[in-house]
Amino acid sequence: MLFRSEDEIDIWRQSEGRARGAVLALPQVWDLSRRWYGDRLAASFRGRTAAGAIQIFQALGLKDGFWTVPPS
Repeated sequence: MLFRSEDEIDIWRQSEGRARGAVLALPQVWDLSRRWYGDRLAASFRGRTAAGAIQIFQALGLKDGFWTVPPS
């Protein structure tokens, strides 16, 4: 979901009764999506491994508990 401010995030999550999750700036979302989906149409793509996901998250500095991936 996209929000214009931290205040809007808090208003939305309180109205929906949700805990606060990971919050990324739009440039971070763009970089994550490029890395995550950029090779999906390649004939050689065979899915993302846990190690591959961890590598992407760490490269982007996404290291808090939200981005934890159990090893496969």
